[in-house]
Amino acid sequence: LSKSLLPIPTEHFGLKDEEKKLRERDIDILLDPELRAMFERRARFWQTARDFYVSKGFLEVETPALETTPGGADARPFITHHNALDIDVYLRISAGELWQKRLLIAGFSKVFEIGRIFRNEGQSREHLQDYTQLESYEAYADMRSGMEFVEELYRHIAKQVYGKYTFEIGEHTVDLAEDWSVLDFRTIVRDQFGVDPQTANEGELMHAASNAGATDVPNRERAADYLWKKARKGISGPAFLTGAPVYLEPLAKRSSENPDVVERIQVLLAGSEMGKGYSELNDPQDQRARFEEQQKLRDAGDEEAQRLDEDYIRAMEYGMPPAFGFGVSERLFSFLENKPAHEAQLFPLLRPKQ
Repeated sequence: LSKSLLPIPTEHFGLKDEEKKLRERDIDILLDPELRAMFERRARFWQTARDFYVSKGFLEVETPALETTPGGADARPFITHHNALDIDVYLRISAGELWQKRLLIAGFSKVFEIGRIFRNEGQSREHLQDYTQLESYEAYADMRSGMEFVEELYRHIAKQVYGKYTFEIGEHTVDLAEDWSVLDFRTIVRDQFGVDPQTANEGELMHAASNAGATDVPNRERAADYLWKKARKGISGPAFLTGAPVYLEPLAKRSSENPDVVERIQVLLAGSEMGKGYSELNDPQDQRARFEEQQKLRDAGDEEAQRLDEDYIRAMEYGMPPAFGFGVSERLFSFLENKPAHEAQLFPLLRPKQ
């Protein structure tokens, strides 16, 4: 035992200031049984997801957190320096997407990872720069079988962690047990904003985004993404969004029915994206062409556009099986708890006190 040098605040005189509660999270948890219970649920949330994947025959893997070429997402990375190798490296922006797909090439059929990812971009009620994400990849699966898998996963987590399927999230009521709708990207954007994301030129899309309130959309990719994010706010879900234009998803396979769109799903709950998956692009020539288009966007100033990864292309050239990949972050947990993202983390990053 040791001396207690500071008095523990009583419940009556406890932590009331919201910033102080985040800065002194240890004492806040000590005084708030409900907060402690939430973080116990958070642990069960990830353990339940892990157990579900293992029960389906997936192998849990660990992939690098430091990369020379960040990949797997449209995001701005953090940069650090590797002293031993004397090179700058990036903290990963996905839970090993390109690494896990290289494991499919290596002969593994089902892999997943739960780990920390880092994105050096805006902070909001839904977004943090340092958070936990699950990503999985299954050979010889596709978007359609993936939709069934995702529904089962979400219902399993809801039942095992919360004992229910219905949640009040902000202004939305979400019932995960009901039939999930399938919505079309093109139809929603066109109906709400009067512009067709598949046929409109860059100027038309950027003009529509500007009219909708956007202030910084450097190209059609960001304009179409902005319009969709604005349109989805009124969708309670549960629903899958399909039919995204090919220019929005450089790692996804084109639809066999319409080569202008990709076989991608986004999970929609309470007006937000709560997971994304797609039939993986496994044609190395198409992949290189898409990476080169992304590089043009980077050269024009889009810092979130993806980089060409020559090692990944080389691996693909040996032959990559068709596959379905899926990712879901701790945002799902914070939404099921009806909490802002930073309140659902044990120790969120705060600016140091002056």
